[in-house]
Amino acid sequence: MAIGELKIMTGSANPGLAKEICNHLGCELTQCLTDTFSDGEIRVEIGSNVRGADVFVVQPTCAPVNFHLMELCILLDALKRASVGRVTAVVPYYGYARQDRKVAPRAPISAKLVADFLTVAGIDRLVTVDLHAGQIQGFFNLPVDNIYAAPVLLEHLRKTDDDIVMVSPDAGGVERARAYAKRLGASLAIIDKRRDAPNQAKAMNVIGDVKGKTAIVLDDMIDTAGTITAAADVLMENGAKEVMACATHAVLSGPATERLQKSLYSQVIVTNSIPMGNKVEQCPKLQVLSLASLLGKAIHNIHTESSVSVLFV
Repeated sequence: MAIGELKIMTGSANPGLAKEICNHLGCELTQCLTDTFSDGEIRVEIGSNVRGADVFVVQPTCAPVNFHLMELCILLDALKRASVGRVTAVVPYYGYARQDRKVAPRAPISAKLVADFLTVAGIDRLVTVDLHAGQIQGFFNLPVDNIYAAPVLLEHLRKTDDDIVMVSPDAGGVERARAYAKRLGASLAIIDKRRDAPNQAKAMNVIGDVKGKTAIVLDDMIDTAGTITAAADVLMENGAKEVMACATHAVLSGPATERLQKSLYSQVIVTNSIPMGNKVEQCPKLQVLSLASLLGKAIHNIHTESSVSVLFV
């Protein structure tokens, strides 16, 4: 049985995606003022009654990460103080997810700290997409739905008629690449990567046969694009006919768009979990697929207390 009236809200991180979700669900976006005071403090004001409502706040914690995270927490606090029935944070891109464990002495586990922020701010549930590390779900003592973008990406990849090979850019992504390869009836290859410093990587050997095939490099995110562009070079050196890149989260920081445009990729497929701004103009190779339908179905199923797992492929 549904809990209260369904309402969709958004902060300033990705209002375009929130509007697309509303179009899919056939509802209006709940008005909410998000602004800043002259000193940079965030100001939030909800424009309609949310008492007893089932509210979904769409807000990826993308760049500027700290601002959007704080804005989300303030939105959640405002809803909690307005006697909301239930509030679900829909965070398509979970910032700080790469800091999910101690990698050195005296290092933080920032992904857990973000989970604590959101919990204290008042969420009853979290919906996210392709978490960098699945164990982050365990940082919350409340339901977490880690939705996979696979249905959206696979639908596009199935249009490729060539003999394809799914490529993991590192050992950590093998499970993801294998799952895609299985569903596409494709073979699998792995790149042996040696990381020299944060955000820098050197691609080395290719494990698997890519000769004469269309190689699709699959990752959960593209940040500075150093890893993924190095992967394209080594795949072409090993005889690949064509190389494409595919990732859920287009973080694209620093020189990423320039690197991708100059790279050997014929196409770079990403989703709109993070707003692209003018990056598509800077890099015409980018093809952006919408998560609105997938997230809209997830929101509908949560609101109606239906199964969310039916969305997994």
